[in-house]
Amino acid sequence: MGCLGNLIWFVFGGFVLGLGWLIAGILWCITIVGIPIGMQCFKFASLAFFPFGKEVDYGGGAVSLLLNIIWIIISGVPLALEAAVVGAIFCITIVGIPFGLQCFKIAKLALMPFGSTIRYN
Repeated sequence: MGCLGNLIWFVFGGFVLGLGWLIAGILWCITIVGIPIGMQCFKFASLAFFPFGKEVDYGGGAVSLLLNIIWIIISGVPLALEAAVVGAIFCITIVGIPFGLQCFKIAKLALMPFGSTIRYN
């Protein structure tokens, strides 16, 4: 299911979600201070493009919490809303539910990207 799911995902929504992460990463990398945040966006763009067969582990410490708070205020809410809306649209049909669940996984990640790691199954 992973390869076929990723292919269908990329065509029907993954490209848009991944593009959102790439644009956020580019905007963050314009400033020197934002480069670490932009690099994190690029890492999670790969998850947004092809999410099947990958899991997200959440963790981190005080620095991750501080960066997540700054992230939510500046970039997290639009990316989370984008993924949640696309996920709700996918969940309208029974066939789209697995794709909607992937969108919700990305929406959660959009709110707390720092301290998170991507684990391949």
